[in-house]
Amino acid sequence: MEIMKNKKAIIGIIIFIVLIIAIILFKNLSDNDGNIKFKNLTNVYVATGGGKEDFLADKDVQEILKKKYNLNVTFDTWSNGKTITMPLIRESVGLGDQYIASRISEGDTYTIQSEGVSKYDALFTSDQRFYDYYKLSPNKEKGESDRYTVLDGGLTLNTPIVIYSWKEVVDVLIKEGIVTEKDGVYYISDMNKLISYILEGKKWSDIGLSNLYGTINIASTDPVSSSPGATYYGLLLSILSGGQVTDENINTNLPKLKEFYIKSGYMNNTPADLFERYLKTGMGGEPMIVDYEKSMIDFANSSPDAFNQVKDDIRILYPTPTIWNSHCFTVFTDNGAKLYEALNDKEIGQIAWERYGFRTGVTGGTYDVSGIGLGVPQTITSTVTSLKMDTYNKLIDYLKNN
Repeated sequence: MEIMKNKKAIIGIIIFIVLIIAIILFKNLSDNDGNIKFKNLTNVYVATGGGKEDFLADKDVQEILKKKYNLNVTFDTWSNGKTITMPLIRESVGLGDQYIASRISEGDTYTIQSEGVSKYDALFTSDQRFYDYYKLSPNKEKGESDRYTVLDGGLTLNTPIVIYSWKEVVDVLIKEGIVTEKDGVYYISDMNKLISYILEGKKWSDIGLSNLYGTINIASTDPVSSSPGATYYGLLLSILSGGQVTDENINTNLPKLKEFYIKSGYMNNTPADLFERYLKTGMGGEPMIVDYEKSMIDFANSSPDAFNQVKDDIRILYPTPTIWNSHCFTVFTDNGAKLYEALNDKEIGQIAWERYGFRTGVTGGTYDVSGIGLGVPQTITSTVTSLKMDTYNKLIDYLKNN
């Protein structure tokens, strides 16, 4: 009996020691939030356009980057326009060396070649036109900053422009021959007719929606100050131009877009505000809005109860053609190249789609869309090419100044 007691005591002591060692190891190998620490990681710094913050901050995405690719990535928020006009260094946005950051805020001039500045390994824009434009030499006459040498890059995250509406509105648009339903997906098969209704000032009551007040309209963010709005107006310009914008037809169609812009009335500056307004005010407040496909998928995943309350009444309309909002990755260094490769990881791509609604890859990826519970096409086939920066600038300047 005495031997048995001694054995139990010894076993108890051993278990206690093992637990103490486990606790010590856990504390040494994890941070204050309980996340496992990874040693000897490669630091990568990325200047990042908006619209993908939640995806890039996703804990599983971060863990894959650390565990599979040994990368510790810092994504600094930049507006797309400032990546052209400001030196692409961390100090330009108040990060990195605080002495240099303070000197910049007081008007001192620094460039990417200046000594002591914190450089970036990559640029992750949220609009293809800025990716294409960054690869050109800076226009010094317009005050553009020096640029890094681009080693590689391309389309990484995609989401198409869509129009969100409501069942009752879409049923009438189908009768008008504007919308077509195929395999549970709703397409705006006659965008020109819808545009003409808006330009003509047709009222909702003119097409049988007597419970809706005012003229037919599609709410969007302001193209003058918002990248999503500019992308949408670029799509409208392409449609009015028959899919090919030229020097001749752009001058013919810009006045039409200006009239369209004026008739649109008040505009939100951010797509998040517009989407929230759409959900909260319903058909009476926002019969139709322009946004990205990813917004609804993100909403369905982040707020399933709220989504279930409205999903039977919501309709997603795919313009024919539509246009991609493409988040493009630009590589400056070898470390940036490692991250570019990592972002093409299939597991990361699946998270991007299932949780945040981003299609990945040049063709928009192929995923099982049946679980979403809304009419979402498996693939996006009818699209127009994104306009070049000069065309967008001409469009925006005309809307703003004429």
